[in-house]
Amino acid sequence: MASFGIPDVSPALEADLSRGMQSVEELLREHIKGDYPLVEETSRHLVQAGGKRLRPLLTLITSHFGNPEKKGIVEAAVVCELTHLATLYHDDVMDEAPLRRGVESANNRWGNTVAILTGDYLFSKASDLLADLGPEAVRLQAKTFERLVIGQIMETQGPQNGEDSLEHYLRVVADKTGSLIATSARFGALLAGAPRDQVESLTEFGEQIGVAFQLADDVIDIASESNQSGKTPGTDLREGVPTLVTLNVMKSTNTADKELKKLLSKPIHDEKTVKQVLKALRSHVALEQSREQLLQIAKGARTLLGPLPVTDATGALFSLCDAVIDRSV
Repeated sequence: MASFGIPDVSPALEADLSRGMQSVEELLREHIKGDYPLVEETSRHLVQAGGKRLRPLLTLITSHFGNPEKKGIVEAAVVCELTHLATLYHDDVMDEAPLRRGVESANNRWGNTVAILTGDYLFSKASDLLADLGPEAVRLQAKTFERLVIGQIMETQGPQNGEDSLEHYLRVVADKTGSLIATSARFGALLAGAPRDQVESLTEFGEQIGVAFQLADDVIDIASESNQSGKTPGTDLREGVPTLVTLNVMKSTNTADKELKKLLSKPIHDEKTVKQVLKALRSHVALEQSREQLLQIAKGARTLLGPLPVTDATGALFSLCDAVIDRSV
């Protein structure tokens, strides 16, 4: 199932997911249409740029723990993707990012104000779909949005009162990335009528695999020679954004790391220095340490799948864990 990034999925489930994702794409593109041409143009910008579509795919997979034909599942999958896209518009403004998914970022093309308002527009379109899914779905989205905002504020504020920087970062990742992926998994199972204990297990799994997914991107940003993570290697170094690898370096007590730690303490604007730091990080023990931490979180996600019934959907989730790990190797 290379098109979805998950290997070894049964042919029957793959066919069903392909049909479901086609419905998701159709509704996603149709739902962002509006009466004002500029808003429609800016909203289409990232939708057409593509992406992994991990969140709606997860919603479709977990719907197979109940009745995947139930009403509202495709709509919920689109809600998750719209929410994700909206956060990308806002993130790019905060990060002053020039590119997103290989295309010019909305803020670079239309300015910060338009980019922020486009994100707000997508949140409103997600809410419009949610209104038909019932109060539990609306409340779940509200709680998720709360965590997304808190995660961003925590990241902006940084560790407080002697808080461990790595623990702080993992909390930020859980809120900024894990929360929406957890909700994506929960929506599918919940709306499909899956047993409550399975809904809870799938929600916990979603959060853990979401954290693992972000940590894999952290490793790839350093280790990869290409833009495998969807951005140019070293992007986080240029922006001065702490990641799993750089935080592990900063915790090092090795005196030989003094100069490297100094460089990592702020954004690196000189491209020659970026290349030098990338070379140093690729041979640093912190990279392998980060891979091991990622592996442990992915193993924890696999453990959460243990109580679930042995089905094609469960097998797909196990394969998703493997795919996340394989991305970082």
